[in-house]
Amino acid sequence: MRPTNPKISRRQFLGTAAATSAGSLLAGTAAAEDGPLYEISLAQWSLHRALFAKKMSNLDFPSTAKREFGISAIEYVNAFFKDKAEDAGYLGELKSRCDAEGVRSLLIMCDNEGKLGDPDDKARDKAVDNHKRWVEAAKFLGCHSIRVNAASGGSFDEQQRLAADGLRKLSEFAAPHGLNVIVENHGGLSSNGSWLAGVMGKVGLDNCGTLPDFGNFRIGGGEVYDRYKGVAELMPFAKAVSAKSHDFDEDGDEAHTDYRKMMKIVLDAGYRGFVGVEYEGRKLSESDGIKATKKLLETVRDELSA
Repeated sequence: MRPTNPKISRRQFLGTAAATSAGSLLAGTAAAEDGPLYEISLAQWSLHRALFAKKMSNLDFPSTAKREFGISAIEYVNAFFKDKAEDAGYLGELKSRCDAEGVRSLLIMCDNEGKLGDPDDKARDKAVDNHKRWVEAAKFLGCHSIRVNAASGGSFDEQQRLAADGLRKLSEFAAPHGLNVIVENHGGLSSNGSWLAGVMGKVGLDNCGTLPDFGNFRIGGGEVYDRYKGVAELMPFAKAVSAKSHDFDEDGDEAHTDYRKMMKIVLDAGYRGFVGVEYEGRKLSESDGIKATKKLLETVRDELSA
């Protein structure tokens, strides 16, 4: 095992991957002119049961994505290397493994770092500070974004104002690093597409956007937002897309989301970037669920390309 330095300096972060920083803000949406309608990435949460059970580690993720699933772009979840955000040796090893496999790191999904829309000013600023190390880690790994949550409290309008304040501060920090800050519909008002689109308008920064998730539209209290309406409202700000899946019918279609309808919404918005496989079901194994989701995305891509 290579020795690790417990902290990596900000200067080291800023100096790493400098050659790619200029284009990183566009990396989530850019596509080759003659390339596919969209490319497929793998969200690490698809393997959360194996990771929590220690059947694999975060360092195994790049090789697993490439060798088992034939996927060459990955999306991390910070929970699986929570204490490594500032560990230069660890991040260097992870980056080396990606390079060896020819795997591209796209983003880090960040949870449990505080509410970016916290009604308490000090708590909100602390949440912003907590996320800064993940911005720097994402920069080091060559990602284009970190995914955050927009949790808040209060009225509809007050939560919009508070969430926009925290997101603006974090996005201003991320901009010189060439990083985007993107928000997923992830429960509460963030699962209301109109509310989150309004937050984006209040932030008003090019490097603050969304990560529309096909399945996360439960607001709470039994209220569920229309997933197709929500994705359509979030796509103008999207810098990544999460193809959430749970169950499949005998034809290989997702039982809860019409992928053909959903991907037409995505493409009609002009998006031509990566679409992440995020299997969260229980009826299939994680491996089979990932493969089924990937196959469905490929099938739909072939149909829409024709």
